[in-house]
Amino acid sequence: MKARLLAAAGLIAAMPAAQAGVTDNLATSPTAMAMGNAVTADPPGIESIHFNPAGLARLTGSHHIDTIFVASIRNPNRFVTAPDIDIGGFKDDPINGTSSGPVRQAVALPWIGIPKARLPAVAVPGLGFSYNAPGSRWTFGTLVYLSQAMSMDRTKDPNDPARFDGRLVQLQRLNYLSPTAAYKISDTLRIGLAVPIAYANFAINTDFRAPNKLLGTVGQLQKALCPDGNGTVIDTLTFGLCGGGPAGMVDPFKRAANIDFDMHASFDPTFNVGILWEPKKWFALGLVYQGGATTTYTGRYQVKADPMLRGFVHGLNSSLLGPIVGAVTGMPADIPEYQGGNMTARIPFPWRVQAGIKLMATDYVQLNADVSYADWAKWNQLTFEFDESVKLLEMARLFGYASSRQATFKMGFKSVVNYSFGTQIKLTNKLSLRAGFEPRKSSIPGDKMSLLAPLPDTTLKSLGLRYRFDSGAEVNVTGSYIKGSYNIPARSDCNLNCDDFFNLIYNPYAATGVSGSLIVRYFGASYTRPF
Repeated sequence: MKARLLAAAGLIAAMPAAQAGVTDNLATSPTAMAMGNAVTADPPGIESIHFNPAGLARLTGSHHIDTIFVASIRNPNRFVTAPDIDIGGFKDDPINGTSSGPVRQAVALPWIGIPKARLPAVAVPGLGFSYNAPGSRWTFGTLVYLSQAMSMDRTKDPNDPARFDGRLVQLQRLNYLSPTAAYKISDTLRIGLAVPIAYANFAINTDFRAPNKLLGTVGQLQKALCPDGNGTVIDTLTFGLCGGGPAGMVDPFKRAANIDFDMHASFDPTFNVGILWEPKKWFALGLVYQGGATTTYTGRYQVKADPMLRGFVHGLNSSLLGPIVGAVTGMPADIPEYQGGNMTARIPFPWRVQAGIKLMATDYVQLNADVSYADWAKWNQLTFEFDESVKLLEMARLFGYASSRQATFKMGFKSVVNYSFGTQIKLTNKLSLRAGFEPRKSSIPGDKMSLLAPLPDTTLKSLGLRYRFDSGAEVNVTGSYIKGSYNIPARSDCNLNCDDFFNLIYNPYAATGVSGSLIVRYFGASYTRPF
């Protein structure tokens, strides 16, 4: 008993600051969430397939699990422009002093896509099976679960100021099949291998604007030459700045287009390999490696250009000298209202390694602690390739973007280490209470954050319970709360609010401070029974 208490005290004293990817393990297992996802050394039944497949070898006979998860994400933001904002002479951004509105969720359905219905929260079911023949050291199983998820839909309010950096953002990895084999080497040592096969979805719909100093300067020239927005004979015989009429008057704060990406990968396998060592009833160690992948996404894109840039380009190319300027700068001859086609992207899914320890401080109190590392540095930049030249992107050649058949976003993610903790208190032989704590430091540096991925440092807190029936079945119920906040000063983040001449893709909130928070509420329940 003394050895157990000393070990538990040492475990608590070793709690350092934590780092993690916020999108991981949000709707994977009610049991794991209740323990702060610190379950590598005490894997939860069939859900061991994800957390440590060696734990599957602890099951005897056949088992079935049903799960349900309900989660809601909120992301309120406030926008305040800098006092000295000056975008080529434009100084009154209409989003100044405004706040973003409601956020809803959705789930991408395999081979169907994202349904039109949106809800304040999303419900995700799951199920799994395991089989162990009498007397066999082998146990086999499979599990349906979400290993990664982020869903935000801001389309309810068409004037939401956050719409310029993601009206809809959907990142999801649903493992629909995960064949697993685990082997009991001895009474104290087990190993396991799982091959999760995922349907991965990546979708973005965003309004686009370009508060850039050059565009602002062009807009001011238009105001000086033709205040009413109508062209003149002199303008037609020169550069045609006003040839697009009132609709072609450039305002860097106005919406220029709407962009829609929807991509998926239907068959994307990875693997999990784990080991579990339990030399004592009160002590265990676990280790798992979750392999990554470079997923090839394919899908469709559509760009809807608003009249402003379409009219401006039309006027430029309808003048005498404008086509010469357009040819020198690489401007398109015209911009269609709608342009769409096929697109591809190779997006990494980071590998992770996680180690854990389980200690029974007493016969009734269990303490778990895990440490993990995730290779999020692979998200240094993301490149999307299109099947033809995108006319709207041709305008970006002036700013140093050479190819209009691809769009590259500099993400700048960093690899992270995570520490998580959980405790379980056995009240009776049937009822146990659980609590989890997981401080997560974001994989996104503060100067790389955007509203497409508003993932700041957060803290996860969980409470749960387990009830076991005389039949061998058990129910697990968990509630979790995650919250983090951020304050991004104007001109400090060139994925969001820089106002330099060449910061065109993408800084929709140039010279504007953005503050906000990310709040996730989660409920999960599972029912496991032998059969």
